[in-house]
Amino acid sequence: MTDPVLSLNNAALSLQGNAGRVDILHDISIDVQRGETLGLVGPSGSGKSSLLMLMGGLEQATGGSVMALGQDLTVMNEDALARFRRDHMGVVFQSFHLIPTMTALENVAVPLELAGARDAFDRAEAELATVGLGHRMDHYPSQMSGGEQQRVALARASAPRPDILLADEPTGNLDGANGAAIMDLLFGLRDRHNATLVMVTHAPELAARCDRTVRLMDGRIETPAEIKVAE
Repeated sequence: MTDPVLSLNNAALSLQGNAGRVDILHDISIDVQRGETLGLVGPSGSGKSSLLMLMGGLEQATGGSVMALGQDLTVMNEDALARFRRDHMGVVFQSFHLIPTMTALENVAVPLELAGARDAFDRAEAELATVGLGHRMDHYPSQMSGGEQQRVALARASAPRPDILLADEPTGNLDGANGAAIMDLLFGLRDRHNATLVMVTHAPELAARCDRTVRLMDGRIETPAEIKVAE
């Protein structure tokens, strides 16, 4: 078996709050392989989103190690983490996080421009067409529905052709029809780029499409990831 794309060993996360230290994640150990889709499930407040943030270097572990593509994220400073995400990761949030003063095309082109891609706008245009928004490229987020904004967010995350896609409740703010469409697009993007996909979800139908699921409870892995066996 090849080396895992993501590997956490006894990873922990504690944050300092007004009332003192809060322990959020405890002794998380898990490997994720290339091309795999892992679902993080569990009740609200169980630590799912925090674990996803650790994997993306958006939070830094306060214990243990977090390795991504052989690099130790726990020893990188903010600038190094930002460069690593730019070059290797795509992140999709529940609340879209689009830049309101930029068009759909500009939102998707931004990470490509930051990476120095000379064909940033051509690639952004192609990615928007892939998610069915070729006719909405010049529209601003405020002119789009929630489903359309999430499609733009997906295009932005996948345009740099990331090795790792991270998605935090990607269908959480959408109705059933739009949520199903985003699910199909997300898995299609994973297949097209042979990316590793890790997602947080409360949706049973979305979790069921993952290769494995991990259930968290009170900041700990309650059940180990189980590999589905084809019928």
